[in-house]
Amino acid sequence: MDPYSLRLLETCRQVVGSWLDRAFDRVAVTQSLTASVDADFRRLAVERATVRALEDLTSLFSLDVVAQRTNPLDILRRSTGSVTEELQRLGASPVERDEFHVRSFPSDIFGLCPATWADIDEALVEPGLEWGAFKAASVIQRRREQSESQP
Repeated sequence: MDPYSLRLLETCRQVVGSWLDRAFDRVAVTQSLTASVDADFRRLAVERATVRALEDLTSLFSLDVVAQRTNPLDILRRSTGSVTEELQRLGASPVERDEFHVRSFPSDIFGLCPATWADIDEALVEPGLEWGAFKAASVIQRRREQSESQP
């Protein structure tokens, strides 16, 4: 694994679980659902989402950068699924979202999907941007090499 992917993965390991906890709590507390929350079930939902996100990130980063068909931020957005399901099970009501979020993340009825790295944790901003720059440079370099090798 390249150093940029490794750094981003390690930072995700440190912050993704607490981000998903905060995302759950933000909706549950705002909607006064905390009394009906089964702590074990909630913990399992967050744990399951965290493990899945980290596994998917590891799989993504194990691919050659040019072969990657998704990106880490999209993987983290998808990881909110089990948290959404748990909130629905508790009877949470969909939250009001701005036009960008409704259009970009139509199934994110609780506004959990991050638009940027900072929406998850400030610690992800630098490694996320570095990874993106590394991927872009790698793709450009690979295309340049391919065009130079063709007659």
